[in-house]
Amino acid sequence: MSLDLDPRQRAMLKEMGVHVWQPPAAELAAPRAAAEPSSTSAYQAAVQALQTPVQALVQAPAPAPLSSPTPAAVSTPASPVPIEAVAGLDWPALAQTVASCQACKLCTGRRAPVFGAAANAPVPPRADWLVVTEPPEEDEERAGSPLVGANGQLFDNMLKAVGVRRIAEQVSPAHAAYLTHVVKCRPAQVRVPDAQELAICAQYLAREVALVQPKVILALGRFAALSLLRAQHPETAGTPLGQLRGTVYQFQGVPVIVSYHPSTLLRTPLAKAAAWADLCLARSVIPVA
Repeated sequence: MSLDLDPRQRAMLKEMGVHVWQPPAAELAAPRAAAEPSSTSAYQAAVQALQTPVQALVQAPAPAPLSSPTPAAVSTPASPVPIEAVAGLDWPALAQTVASCQACKLCTGRRAPVFGAAANAPVPPRADWLVVTEPPEEDEERAGSPLVGANGQLFDNMLKAVGVRRIAEQVSPAHAAYLTHVVKCRPAQVRVPDAQELAICAQYLAREVALVQPKVILALGRFAALSLLRAQHPETAGTPLGQLRGTVYQFQGVPVIVSYHPSTLLRTPLAKAAAWADLCLARSVIPVA
């Protein structure tokens, strides 16, 4: 696939340190063994524990808690929606259910869940791209939005380079990306979610996929990738992120492409070229209207 890039998009890629080139299809398909840098955050540091199979991960002892702001009080909804009913929720009900969710211990001490759309959204947002990223960081929890700050600026520029931007009222689904976290809460004692917690939030994610109706899912980071892939692709457990790239997987019948989290690209600029190849691969699997 080749992309028609205008001068603004080429300048944007140049600032990112990415040479505009399209790797051969065979190179895209080949696994890339790349070193995945460590993270300064507790969640991303915990992602390194995913070098072991998922079963071992969820049984591993949680890392020592970091200092964090005083936990905010969590109110109990008067009539909580049973988690098994998530599959039948419309968009506003789903957003409100996530906002008041106490189905697992990830809610302990959270400020607020980080959801991909506003609770008052009148209709389900539609987007050809659905981006699943790692559990919320502190700045994302404060902003109430996935990928903010330097991470968000870099990723937004990357999306613009392929003619896509975050979902907005003025953007058609073909040029829109819906961003969400693989789990919605950042607990006061930052740790790796366990299997039960992942399963609960996976139902929210599955409903988001059903409502957004994406044509491709981009998984940013190894934790997000394995959380999406472990059910339908158990062979990926224990596989480094570099070797998960370059392959088209499936989640609920939607193609899944694995790539690096923007924080990795900021720490390792040489990985930006690989991330650009991932975006090209993701765009290539979207059916032409």
